[in-house]
Amino acid sequence: MAPNLHNPHRDFKSVEATRPDFDSSSQFHVTKVPSPSWAFGSGPNDQHPKNPKSHVAIDPHEEGRPVGYNYKLLISSIIPRPIAFVSTVSKDGRTQNLAPFSYFNFVNHDPPILVVGFATGIANAKDTLKNVLESETAVINIISETFLEAANATSINAPYGVSEWEVAGLTPVYDCETVKAPRVKEAVFSVEVKVDSVREFDSRATPGKKAGTMITFEGTRFWVREDALNEEKNIVDPAVLRPISRLGGITYARVTEGMELPRPDFDKDLGGQEAYDKLKKSE
Repeated sequence: MAPNLHNPHRDFKSVEATRPDFDSSSQFHVTKVPSPSWAFGSGPNDQHPKNPKSHVAIDPHEEGRPVGYNYKLLISSIIPRPIAFVSTVSKDGRTQNLAPFSYFNFVNHDPPILVVGFATGIANAKDTLKNVLESETAVINIISETFLEAANATSINAPYGVSEWEVAGLTPVYDCETVKAPRVKEAVFSVEVKVDSVREFDSRATPGKKAGTMITFEGTRFWVREDALNEEKNIVDPAVLRPISRLGGITYARVTEGMELPRPDFDKDLGGQEAYDKLKKSE
């Protein structure tokens, strides 16, 4: 089997067999920061290389550069990326879809606004985008370690009309209060969403072509498994959520370590304008 965009190994299972087993005993915990004694104006900590190499400037549209290179560069450097595990249903309710998207984040809390990017124009919309544009609703679920393989299975290139729920073996729950799409029962955290805005992007490599679509959604209901939620209903425990993120290529990442750093106060912690002026003089 020759390697391709979605599988860089000729025989993935043989390569996987040489790797260490998944360490299920590794749980989320909090450590010290790399340099607990760091002081204002100190710059990078001791983990920074002593003699870093020079940087290379890259024009994303330089002549002869394949547009796919930009994709590979971005997904391998802007990491880790959260994954929107999107469940949708067509307007007539006959077609369901479930798929992961790593062009995803939230950009506001009042109201809750989440953004998902699709690497295609509306004219060539695939299953999820087609359903979203028709129904103007969806459910965004967060992927946990406990169903990573099933979630990845939904990225299969199934034809329109084939439900990825059966492919994955995950459980749709039809109890959402503001949308018709089901949420993923196995997901610790899910958000019912309605379309807020839609924007297409023109391709620079192929003038006249729509190369991508961005949809902003407004969150209308949060669903959180009760063992992951605090009493005030405002914090989700990462040790229970056990979120999975995307790195470059086919690589996923887990979250097992955290570090806490309070946000500094200009007057109390830095020492105000006088301390700032001293830092400037020492440059």
